[in-house]
Amino acid sequence: MFAQLPSILDNDFYKFTMQQGVLKLFPRARARYQFINRGKHVFPEGFAEALRASVNAMAQLRLSAAEKAFFAKACPYLDPVYFDFLQGYCYDPSEVVIRQEAGELTVNVEGLWYRTILWEVPLLCLISENFYLLQQQEGEDAEAIAAKASAKLNAFEHLGVTIADFGTRRRHSYRVQDLVVRTLAAQAGQTFVGSSNVHLAMKYQTKPIGTHAHEWFMFHGAQFGFKMANTIALENWVQVYRGDLGIALSDTYTTAEFFEIFDKKFAKLFDGVRHDSGDPLEFADSTIAHYEKLGIDAKTKTIIFSDSLNTEKVSRIVAHCKGRIGMSFGIGTNLTNDVGLKPMNIVIKMTEACPEGEGWIPVVKLSDERGKYTGSAEYIALAKAVLQIKD
Repeated sequence: MFAQLPSILDNDFYKFTMQQGVLKLFPRARARYQFINRGKHVFPEGFAEALRASVNAMAQLRLSAAEKAFFAKACPYLDPVYFDFLQGYCYDPSEVVIRQEAGELTVNVEGLWYRTILWEVPLLCLISENFYLLQQQEGEDAEAIAAKASAKLNAFEHLGVTIADFGTRRRHSYRVQDLVVRTLAAQAGQTFVGSSNVHLAMKYQTKPIGTHAHEWFMFHGAQFGFKMANTIALENWVQVYRGDLGIALSDTYTTAEFFEIFDKKFAKLFDGVRHDSGDPLEFADSTIAHYEKLGIDAKTKTIIFSDSLNTEKVSRIVAHCKGRIGMSFGIGTNLTNDVGLKPMNIVIKMTEACPEGEGWIPVVKLSDERGKYTGSAEYIALAKAVLQIKD
């Protein structure tokens, strides 16, 4: 008994967009990733064996002709040569090392970055689904799950905002996320705009949503240094996508540091920014102030809020930001793991990068929330010293 993925596209969209960027710019770079059990969950006996079976089964996944056709039509800014590459791509389970000691789980990934970049999200959702599956924790029935999703969509519609499903990585199960997206897509209106899950976007004929993740900036920190990481990461994104996928993630080395380099050029090139840590109202105020300082009307820009959202938190953000800046919301765990059980709090982060011609270099993430810092204490201290970040 183990969880299985239905498709190679059962992954977050930004993994594929970053993969194309890596293939173009860093084809010989290598990366290491590590599972982080933020919630201190205790894993049941036999969990490692079930997860290994799930991972081994992924080697059989292949991009079908129908999936390739959908993806190419929905995302014309991805190159035909990339789709040909993806059609030939297959997961290599040997890149993933899984260990369990009593209730503690260790998962590490290592290999060429363009290959290993696709592991993070599937591994997280398989860890989550197997966790509930092995303990026979099914949660609420389909009718209750669909009713909750429908009620939330109605609440968001009443607030006059748009939302997307960002819930793949910590979903209760594929069954639950599938049901939630089906429910959201079936309701008429403009509120639900898409899913980060490309497989479900195809299944329910909605839009794949996403741009890039922290690891894009973390790798650039390893290759080009902390001081130049944000600047070169954004320049390289523009080089690959030429104005498409224009939402910039701001908090890899704190938002304050990001805005120091987010000058008028970048502020005009990018459609907006994504909030993923720290107080969302403070973030909105600083973002609006930054645009105003540059002489840009903040109402022409957008903030994508994506940090631990629920209807109450979205309502507070809307009340604070309405009429001041554009808004949209990526809703994750609250949509896909709201089944009457305690959701998992787990992540997988890049820990080291090996740019071409160099050795392994530790990477860090300095979110606007200290609890989301990742990396060794030594390198976190080094990054803060270089960037002159004070506690």
